[in-house]
Amino acid sequence: MAEEKKLNHEQEANPLLKQQPPQQPPKAEQTTEQQDRYLGWTADGLPISHGSVMGQPIPRSPWNSSACACLGQNDHFCSSDLEVCLLGSVAPCVLYGNNMERLHSNPGTFGNHCLHYSGLYVIGNSCFGWNCLAPWLSYHSRTEIRRRFNLEGSCEALNRSCGCCGSYLENEEQREHYELACDFATHVFCHVCALCQEGRELRRRAPHPGFNAQPVLVMIPPGEQT
Repeated sequence: MAEEKKLNHEQEANPLLKQQPPQQPPKAEQTTEQQDRYLGWTADGLPISHGSVMGQPIPRSPWNSSACACLGQNDHFCSSDLEVCLLGSVAPCVLYGNNMERLHSNPGTFGNHCLHYSGLYVIGNSCFGWNCLAPWLSYHSRTEIRRRFNLEGSCEALNRSCGCCGSYLENEEQREHYELACDFATHVFCHVCALCQEGRELRRRAPHPGFNAQPVLVMIPPGEQT
């Protein structure tokens, strides 16, 4: 009996035998804190994380194209980018109205925004010789796009590229004040480029509210049987 127990003990301790991993206790159910990590959704139907498990904020993503990329990117939106460039150069009021319509997902807002922009455009060019009044209306759209899609602002882009403006990003409220000033300055000094950049960003992230993207059932008759 003692020899049998000794043989079984040697077999269990033999390194050539496959060791059974220790059984782990079943994992606890996912806590509500982990389930509530996703508090928003993007235009593509993907959740947006506002923070990590350790409490660190998720870094903001850069824009799809820079303000100077007038012709856009070489992808399936290339023809749409050319259209945005032409609208920004010839009829910025139409581009601004289209951007706001996509941003608010409301088909009836195009006319209101386009008319308001056109009035400020005409008054600014008639009285001051350049479009100096419309940026006071349109720079809010850049702020809304940044906040909706969690995009980085000008200060964050400078800090990422060259390491400056780091002291301005420590306080969230102070950072937002600087970003608002940068949005306004971008629309004042590079107004058409800012509108085109926002138009390219919205066409890649938000569908046009006038298009009812509903699946269509197509019935194909069977072929002739022999």
